Amino acid sequence: MTTTASTTTAAASTEPVADARALGLAHYAARGVLEHVLARHGITFQQQIALRAAITADTPRTPDDLVTQVQGSLKADPADIRATLDELLAKQLLVTDGAHLRPTEAGRELTAAVAAEVGPASARVWGGIPAADLAAAGRVLALVTERANAELAAMDA
Repeated sequence: MTTTASTTTAAASTEPVADARALGLAHYAARGVLEHVLARHGITFQQQIALRAAITADTPRTPDDLVTQVQGSLKADPADIRATLDELLAKQLLVTDGAHLRPTEAGRELTAAVAAEVGPASARVWGGIPAADLAAAGRVLALVTERANAELAAMDA
């Protein structure tokens, strides 16, 4: 059997195309898995992002540093992020140390427990995808992020 150009074109046209909707659907599906685990641990998605930012920082962060970092990731309202930091302090997952916020041992343990619980599901979601496909997707997602951030910056200017 020979492959004609029309057969190849028809097969290619039935493959999903990366676009804003596909990106959104993939994001919310993966986020849904994470949020399911987070709910069992009594923490929200935004709390987890803020806590992880504090844990992974090379140096202790001020509240303003964390607000800036989380806002850069989530594009959330700074007032909402400050409320999230207050919630983490109230849950004793962060602690005030002078002008800085530091993760507590409980915060580190919670983050590790969530990562351990999400890990197997993440491996099932990402497993078996060829490295070349992951690299191509990574390049596209980085470009989309860069362009969307530029659009947001222009809107705020």
